[in-house]
Amino acid sequence: MAGTTVAEPGTAQRSRQLWLTLVALSTAGMVVSVQQTVVIPLLPRMMTAFGVSVAEVTWVFTASLLAGAVATPLLSRLGDMYGKKRMILFTVGLLVLGSVICALSDSLGVLIAGRALQGASAALIPLAIGMIKDSFPPARVMTAIGVVSATMGVGGSLGMIVTGLIADRTSSHHPVFWITAGFAAVAIVLIALSAHDTGAGAGGRPDLVGAALLSAWLVCLLLAVSKGNDWGWSSGLVVGLFGGAAALCAVWVVSQLRIREPMVRLHLLVGRHSLPANLAALLLGFAMFGSFTLLSGFIQTPAAAGYGFGGSVLDVGLYALPSTATMLVSSSMAGRLSGRLGPAYSLALGAGLCGAGFGWFTLFNDSVLHLVGSNAVQGLGFGIAYAALGALAVQHVPAGQSGIASGINSLVRSIGGSVSGAATSALLTSITLAGTSLPARDAYVISFGIITVSALGSAAIALVAGMMAREVSRVG
Repeated sequence: MAGTTVAEPGTAQRSRQLWLTLVALSTAGMVVSVQQTVVIPLLPRMMTAFGVSVAEVTWVFTASLLAGAVATPLLSRLGDMYGKKRMILFTVGLLVLGSVICALSDSLGVLIAGRALQGASAALIPLAIGMIKDSFPPARVMTAIGVVSATMGVGGSLGMIVTGLIADRTSSHHPVFWITAGFAAVAIVLIALSAHDTGAGAGGRPDLVGAALLSAWLVCLLLAVSKGNDWGWSSGLVVGLFGGAAALCAVWVVSQLRIREPMVRLHLLVGRHSLPANLAALLLGFAMFGSFTLLSGFIQTPAAAGYGFGGSVLDVGLYALPSTATMLVSSSMAGRLSGRLGPAYSLALGAGLCGAGFGWFTLFNDSVLHLVGSNAVQGLGFGIAYAALGALAVQHVPAGQSGIASGINSLVRSIGGSVSGAATSALLTSITLAGTSLPARDAYVISFGIITVSALGSAAIALVAGMMAREVSRVG
């Protein structure tokens, strides 16, 4: 009796501490997701304000994803080495700094630089997932990861709504970033007070050379894709960029194999257990981030073009509300669903629903009802898929490598999103209405078709991975 009385307060205190940690991490994750999408509804307006093309203004969005792709594995590795809480605070600090720079910017170059600093905060998501796996009881890990992962979609929709409300009252992009800075500052306080590391850091040294090489080949690749139409796909400059990307990527791979403490442990990238999760993340990231920019442009296209809804910046956020609602519902069930089906089958289900939503709008895009319905199906899928993806990435990984494993998964997801932004902007630029620079309807239909195939490909990979895992378990 005495033993029971002493144990209960400790258990209650531990549970309360974990709950506070989850609230802090979820809040920070939502703020990071807000920064990823907050500029999307403003891209058409920025294109006019700065006098640039679709391909050029898309870098305001792509720069954030690119910086996140590079920073995520590096900061995740540092989190495993020196403590995840320290790195989480650092990433949110970069978000504050980048937001202030964007808020003060009056040129496209400065704005892109600030967005790159903001994008580095994407490392928070895998760091948070790693902290959950390290500190939460096994029975609660899946649910906690599901909650944090769900903040990505909710925060993404919230970012577009906040932008729309502000853009309805001012033509300046500055207030949006002051609000982002304020949200991020609140997140820093919550994390500092609530989150705690468990266990000792692994120690070691960061692979700065690997980070530089990764940055170089990704920039070459994305610059070639985004500028192919302007410079000519067969021009020496574009061919040289593609060749440089391939060569630098090869050097990067060799460096990761030879260095004692690489930025990316390639067995966590292409290993038997991790490869399906990473391929699925690549394709799902391509679909998700591609849909953000495509839907924003389509909604704001004037009706005189023969398609689109002639909506405002605020409309972009409001039309995303069905996706937010269904994502909240599905993410709340994602932990239990993954526990029953397994992460691979849950990912297959979620990605399949995403593909169904994208396919719906690819075929039927002439009314708001189709947009709302397809968004609702997409949200349902993303709520399940992203929670399952986070769990699948760390399922077979030791606790000491959970941060970098999740970071690598986020890396390939960000690469998918970066390539998607560059590729779809290239398509929209190349297929235009006669005598104008406005994308033709076919450009959007082709782009939506591509992201539909990407989402369904992610589902197929996850389904095969689940079947293989079940067969191995049955034979074993």
